[in-house]
Amino acid sequence: MSIYIYTPCLEGPPGSVSLNEAFDVSEMEVEMDEEGIHVSGNITARWSLPRSNRISAKMSVLHFNRGSWEPTVFNSLTPDFCAVMFNPNLFWHKYWFKNFENREEIQEKCLATEGTVLVYNPFVVIPRLNNVIGPTLKGRYKVVFLFEAFNEHDERQPSSVCFEITGDAEKIN
Repeated sequence: MSIYIYTPCLEGPPGSVSLNEAFDVSEMEVEMDEEGIHVSGNITARWSLPRSNRISAKMSVLHFNRGSWEPTVFNSLTPDFCAVMFNPNLFWHKYWFKNFENREEIQEKCLATEGTVLVYNPFVVIPRLNNVIGPTLKGRYKVVFLFEAFNEHDERQPSSVCFEITGDAEKIN
């Protein structure tokens, strides 16, 4: 049985689509147990942009406090995602993109060439942050992922992909 860990953005940009709209995820298997989140299978791009477009990727962590989502200091902006998605020094690669079997095809076509199949080598995501400096993370959090396209004149395009992962955080000794 597969679970869905991604949900559409509650407050995404106008015209944005969810992960499940931008990609056919019917061949992706996601299961959760005490070891973590097991991922396998593949996803196929439905998102279609000219390859000359630049894709920007933004990740923002928000904390649920007294009935509303508040921003935290945990944010990342990658202005040219396709150029660096396989950079081993970036979290995109460390936690997700290192697990694709067909790296060369994905590098050539990126994420927005309709019909591109992204094939996973089976892996386990352990949703744990280590060595966090600052206040203890506790409570309800969500991570918002936003992928936006910009044309060759650096003008934002109306097509974007926005999705969220929500969960509870607690300190583990």
